[in-house]
Amino acid sequence: MPLKCGIIGLSGSGKTSFFNCISSNRAETHKAAFTSTKSNLGTMNVPDPRLYEIDKFIHSAKIVPTTIEMVDIPGLSKGGSHTEGNKFLTDIRNVDALIHIIRCFDDPNMPHIEGSVDPVRDKEIVDLELQVRDLESVEKKIHRFEKIAMGGDKDAKKCIEVLHVYKSHLESFESARTAPVYEEDKKYIADIALLTEKPVLYVCNVDDNAAVNGNAYSERFIKAVQAENAEVIILAGKLESEIAELEQEEDRMVFLADAGLAEPGVNRLVRAAYHLLDLQTFFTAGPKEVRAWTIHKGMTAPEAAGVIHSDLERGFIRAEVMKYSDFISLGSEHACREKGKLLIEGKNYVVGDGDIIHIRFNV
Repeated sequence: MPLKCGIIGLSGSGKTSFFNCISSNRAETHKAAFTSTKSNLGTMNVPDPRLYEIDKFIHSAKIVPTTIEMVDIPGLSKGGSHTEGNKFLTDIRNVDALIHIIRCFDDPNMPHIEGSVDPVRDKEIVDLELQVRDLESVEKKIHRFEKIAMGGDKDAKKCIEVLHVYKSHLESFESARTAPVYEEDKKYIADIALLTEKPVLYVCNVDDNAAVNGNAYSERFIKAVQAENAEVIILAGKLESEIAELEQEEDRMVFLADAGLAEPGVNRLVRAAYHLLDLQTFFTAGPKEVRAWTIHKGMTAPEAAGVIHSDLERGFIRAEVMKYSDFISLGSEHACREKGKLLIEGKNYVVGDGDIIHIRFNV
């Protein structure tokens, strides 16, 4: 169940440079605006040092991190939601979250498409383009369900009532995620996958000198979005891209230290994305591989087993669970078993972050 994120932002915000520093696939970057005509698709490994700590005691044949799928959407523009050139907005219908890249740097070699750098204005432009597309989707569904409601269908009438709340909210230049509806009523928009309903993580793309503390642009932006209670990451995309091109881990760490950074910005981004979507990781470990798996917090052992394979959930018998801290301190499954730290859990067990699990099943 890989996490899938859509990378959005105005043309020239540095989205593709950002994509290149986090993805296994490389995309072509351009100085000019509107040169990309299709979305870039890529995958990034989720950094988790716990995998390597576990493997120190197991010495598996391979280590397999969990992954995040990335969709780099070509740069948006003012008024572009109705143009043929922005049909790629449909590419982010199925993503779990949006990573909104905000330009917070000056570059005379890359003129801003609006004539000046203004991160708050840029955010509002992108928000409006997504809101316009969402409004179209809501209005189309209202039109469809009005015919059903005329036949006396009570659920259709309730659906229209909820949709009108979203319609009014979007017409007020607000995003669907902040619409005043009850959680149980959000089922009425699930099938139309509203773009502005998706959780968003903002990334202030700053110049190299502002990589640690940000700059005046990022400070202004952070202040402007305080009311959203949204997570904002400061990241120097160009610098991160240069670091990502280094093959040796030692070289990357030296580069980071020279820039005053303790870790790559993408590590912080992944943690923020996991927090945003209420995700966590569990592990499976054996002689063939040590592997990380992503699940939603609150999942039970059978549900977590289903992430590995549907047969494991269908034939679930029990889960043998070791806490990460217990395994590392004791050094082996045998030691955990002897000390009573290998737990036998049933169908109601809620998986914890870092659990090392072996699923017993029968199909």
